[in-house]
Amino acid sequence: MNKSVIGGFAIGTIVSALTVFALQPGNLNSIAEAADSDTYRQLNLFGDVFERVRADYVEPTDDAKLVESAINGMLTSLDPHSSYMNPKSFRDMQVQTRGEFGGLGIEVTMENGVVKVVTPIDETPASRAGLRPNDYITHIDGKPILGMTLSDAVDKMRGPVNTAVTLTIVRKGADEPFDVKLTRDIITIKSVKYHREGDIAYLRITSFNEQTGELLEEAIQTLKKQIGPAKVKGYVLDLRNNPGGLLEQAIAVSSDFVSEGEIVSTRGRHAEDTQRYNARGGDLTGGKPVIVLVNGGSASASEIVAGALQDHRRAVILGTRSFGKGSVQTIIPLGSDGALRLTTARYFTPSGHSIQAKGIVPDIQVEQNTDPKLKKRTLVTGEAELPGHLAAEDGAKEIAGSDSFVPTDKKDDKQLLYAIDLLNGVRKDAAFKSASSASAN
Repeated sequence: MNKSVIGGFAIGTIVSALTVFALQPGNLNSIAEAADSDTYRQLNLFGDVFERVRADYVEPTDDAKLVESAINGMLTSLDPHSSYMNPKSFRDMQVQTRGEFGGLGIEVTMENGVVKVVTPIDETPASRAGLRPNDYITHIDGKPILGMTLSDAVDKMRGPVNTAVTLTIVRKGADEPFDVKLTRDIITIKSVKYHREGDIAYLRITSFNEQTGELLEEAIQTLKKQIGPAKVKGYVLDLRNNPGGLLEQAIAVSSDFVSEGEIVSTRGRHAEDTQRYNARGGDLTGGKPVIVLVNGGSASASEIVAGALQDHRRAVILGTRSFGKGSVQTIIPLGSDGALRLTTARYFTPSGHSIQAKGIVPDIQVEQNTDPKLKKRTLVTGEAELPGHLAAEDGAKEIAGSDSFVPTDKKDDKQLLYAIDLLNGVRKDAAFKSASSASAN
């Protein structure tokens, strides 16, 4: 969805005035002039405050930071998802959505002031160099990490493809720290993970970046070959704790399960902004039963997929109420000055249902046995409880989200085990039977 901004401050006021008074041409000039006058008066006020801060604040100020903070203040007053991205933040966002970058291929965290390796990604420079989980990285190209943020350390490890970087490693069992020289390569963020559960195909999508649709199609084809197309009992699509991502990828993923019809529509400020997106391609699963897992951490693009499959009766939704982020953000590049992330529309499921501040309600409600010690950390409040959130459509009742806890051990994962039992015929549920019958027709 492309959106252009002209002038920034006054246009919104002028357009609304023109719309309201379209049948009264005599009023147009006076209304536009009044809007301009009021707007420029406010801009003059901003300029006065800015100059007073620059001149009289107790310490010297950074003009660029003051302006950036003012812009962010304006945008964050709109809703929690509108914001200004400075050039570095914009580049980071582009890397994230592309799903590819020049780097080493390691998942890391920060512990005790140094970087800890969570896991090296298969077939990357890190895995080929023999890095292991729980290794500690203390220096990058001879410079100590102590004092850096995790973001700073990651930035230093990323870089142009075919360039070298040396990491100093501390490993349990090794007598001394040692250096490892690696050559950066193209790293693809694997947003789709999959494996077979007997004759059931398990697919997990962790985010929706530019690679997701293609990776999902590859995963489905691989699992069909492993299990045998005729032997596949069904598919589990795990969208739990998936924060969302690109709208176009949500449509592509939905299209892998729905052969035809609307996937989602978006409605902006004006009626002419409405857009409808239909399925493109065929159902790669051949109509086999599908169970979608969601929880309080499933947001945005995840909810588009879950809502589309639920409305088409193509899948049964299992788990707990999703997050409830039903708004669309448009990224508007600002040349060399970064980009504007602006909420421009609400999205609606095929049945015309808005999930903004309400979420997707599962067909089958299954709660996890949450560890009481983790309860406060895993509870997701949902869009409805974010300060300044966009209101639900037409004043509908707003509802908070749900727990986002997912056990690391499969034997403790009640939601996944429930889905597997349904597909294996060990457990019965009227909602699953209804969805399976609809897919078979």
